[in-house]
Amino acid sequence: MGSLLDVPGMRVGHAQRVGDGWLTGVTAVLAPPGSAGGVDVRGGGPGTSETDALDPSTLAQNVDGVALCGGSAYGLAAAAGVQQFLESEGQGFGVLGGVVPIVPAAVIFDLGRGGDFSKRPDTAMGFEAAAAAVASGGADDGALRGCVGAGTGAVFARGRYKGGVGMASVALPAGPVEGPPGAPAVVLPEGLVVGALAVVNAAGAPVFPGEALPGFEAAAVGGRAPSSANTTLAVVATNAVLTPAECKRTATAAHAGLARALNPSHTIVDGDTIFALSTRAVAFEREPDFARQLALFFVQTAAAEAVRLAILDGVRSATAVTTPAGTWAPYPAPAE
Repeated sequence: MGSLLDVPGMRVGHAQRVGDGWLTGVTAVLAPPGSAGGVDVRGGGPGTSETDALDPSTLAQNVDGVALCGGSAYGLAAAAGVQQFLESEGQGFGVLGGVVPIVPAAVIFDLGRGGDFSKRPDTAMGFEAAAAAVASGGADDGALRGCVGAGTGAVFARGRYKGGVGMASVALPAGPVEGPPGAPAVVLPEGLVVGALAVVNAAGAPVFPGEALPGFEAAAVGGRAPSSANTTLAVVATNAVLTPAECKRTATAAHAGLARALNPSHTIVDGDTIFALSTRAVAFEREPDFARQLALFFVQTAAAEAVRLAILDGVRSATAVTTPAGTWAPYPAPAE
């Protein structure tokens, strides 16, 4: 299934607190210097910061990391800790006297799930997550999935089951691809890969391969009423050389994977947000323009699939949790 870390240069770190009223955490996704980024927010109840900095028309054309946080809007304070860590590493947008790291953030609602509404991520936890990302050295040892980081307090299916963090990747095939009639073939370069990380805290339920999509009554009406405490977050990254505008369009395309994995999705009670990052390491043909279009088609198709797989991995990776606020069991996912 792969990992976001299959994209060379990407790093992931988690920090979390469990027990004594806590059930929350932060996930820091760090990109190599010079990376580009974009974002697309499709949910009706998002909590974000610095997303405007990723607009292709803004001054800063690079992004240094993404902070995914528990704690609802309070948890956005953790993004400052990720920024402080990157500043200590000398990475960020160069200004007179120093650097300003560009670190957009998004949050899930997990307030009170540990038993104490006041226990939520802060700046120190964000710094800890970013430091853990560097300490990991870009290795995926299996500890980066499940009820960790921003997935520590995640639940889904209108609060029925325990959610968590999942990852996946899709490698693009190299070689010639047939172009329009009469045009030469487009050659996709070796080594193109798209990876994704998702935090599953959705109102909807997962849809696994071979399963019938639940009907409207089962998916949206039957059973427990939805609340506003839902959000699925994802970071999708590629080593393909993309502009900020192309990253934004890739984030938009990646939402198709979210919609395929969760039913319903993008509702008024979800804050569904996807960030797209490019490490700008592997160039592809851009002339004539159909060559650029074809390469982007493959990257964006892979982004949607990587997000879908990462969400389902987050569902499978979650483990049972009991706190004073309740008990959440893993979803009875089908065997792989």
